[in-house]
Amino acid sequence: MKGASTPLFCYTPIKMNNKNNKKSEYKKLSCPKCNSEELIKRGFRKTENRGKIQRYSCKECSHRFVIDDGFFRMRNAPQKITLCLDLFYRGVSTRKGQEHLNAFYPHNSSWVSIYSWVLKYSKVIGNFTDKLKIKASEELQIDEVEYRVNKRKAFFIDSIDTETRFMVASKFVRHRTSEEIKSVLKQVKYKTENQIKIITSDGFNDYISAVKVMGVDYRKTKNPSVIRHPVTQLKNEGFNHKIERMHSNIRERTKVFRGFGSINGAFAIMNGYEIFHNFIRKHQAINCCPYELACPELKEKLNAPNKWLSLIELANQNNIK
Repeated sequence: MKGASTPLFCYTPIKMNNKNNKKSEYKKLSCPKCNSEELIKRGFRKTENRGKIQRYSCKECSHRFVIDDGFFRMRNAPQKITLCLDLFYRGVSTRKGQEHLNAFYPHNSSWVSIYSWVLKYSKVIGNFTDKLKIKASEELQIDEVEYRVNKRKAFFIDSIDTETRFMVASKFVRHRTSEEIKSVLKQVKYKTENQIKIITSDGFNDYISAVKVMGVDYRKTKNPSVIRHPVTQLKNEGFNHKIERMHSNIRERTKVFRGFGSINGAFAIMNGYEIFHNFIRKHQAINCCPYELACPELKEKLNAPNKWLSLIELANQNNIK
């Protein structure tokens, strides 16, 4: 109409049915209640320590929600949580971490919180990294480290690819039996498929039956698909240097623990160390993180300085899918 005043702004609703714009506005989001993709932004959720968080509303069921970015209902900022994860695995105890928080993040700082973050996010990231397929060399080394859990013996069984230095699979167990070793090698086989041709271990007899899950069968063929290479110092057969060097790094962190309080806590902590070794810590021998050689497709996704945060985001996206 002539003479009508010009509005200060004009709101144009986004057509979600348009194939070119579908899902692009809200990064392929859907309603957690009815799975509808007809969403609109509906204000913000104000938090004390995490700032404003975008709230969405579903056109179909009117359900309002915020996106779970891996820190849903957490009372601390993601940067603060991932900082504590990094400090812990670089050798800082939970109580010293609390002193650090008191100096720089005085609100809501506790060593108990740091310990709970280690347990929680080691499991969250581990659910993602355990499903990765990796590029491996022909030789795998497997060994174990003895620990104490409530004054009883326990073992950390782990395996490493000799070329990429990637810790392929690991498990914290009560007993060092062939069944426990098999469970680790089954995970190795899932991640590497048919790439492994040689398995190097020490002279422990349970490795003989355990490596059969990788294709070793001495009864039916003289040329098995995977060869077990036992290394015994007493027989002058050599030494599995690469996995023992990794164990030195693990001991450097765990020697101050004076044992673990529970098997579940030990499993989560050591799973977190596997993540730290593969994705966070730069290996001196290869001059990069092991994942850059074993999982080159993740280089662009983990190019940010805070790799802990990137891994949590990737794990959360994977869970949503």
